[in-house]
Amino acid sequence: MADPQHKLPCELQTDESVILYTRRHWLYLWSKLAVQFLAAVVPVAVVLFVVARFGSLGSATGKIVLLVALLFVAYWAVRVYFTWYAYVHDIWVVTNQRVIDAVRPNWFRSHLASADLVDIEDIAVDRSGLLQTMFNFGEVRCQTAAERLTFVLAGIPRPQAVLSTIDAARDAARQRLGKATG
Repeated sequence: MADPQHKLPCELQTDESVILYTRRHWLYLWSKLAVQFLAAVVPVAVVLFVVARFGSLGSATGKIVLLVALLFVAYWAVRVYFTWYAYVHDIWVVTNQRVIDAVRPNWFRSHLASADLVDIEDIAVDRSGLLQTMFNFGEVRCQTAAERLTFVLAGIPRPQAVLSTIDAARDAARQRLGKATG
């Protein structure tokens, strides 16, 4: 049975259960939000400081500057919202039958892919760089025999544990398949 606190991107198949539900590491979201916050606030603060220092915010020019600053901040607020939305809707699910990759960067675009566990041939973890090492996140690459040759789970926390989970689930799925056909 699916964990009721997590919204799954698709219906589970018969006798399918969720083993792992994950998304990108929190640092992925917060680093993007920090950059976007700075991109919104710093220019507005500088412009407002200059106008307040050398002009008047109550004048017609000051009101136009305030309106442009407000529109600029509103633009960045929308960008921040969609960054958060994409983060929340970019998930990976490992079940006892398959690996599911669901991406929904905005309201009008989504991508859903899955690979049967028995089709996964090789699994590798790539973790490089200071932040990935310090905060223990990276990517897990699953090589499959299917049309989509490489299934990449990027920026996920504890990639070695995810590899172990997928590997164990793949072995169990192959054993069940062998018993069913044997």
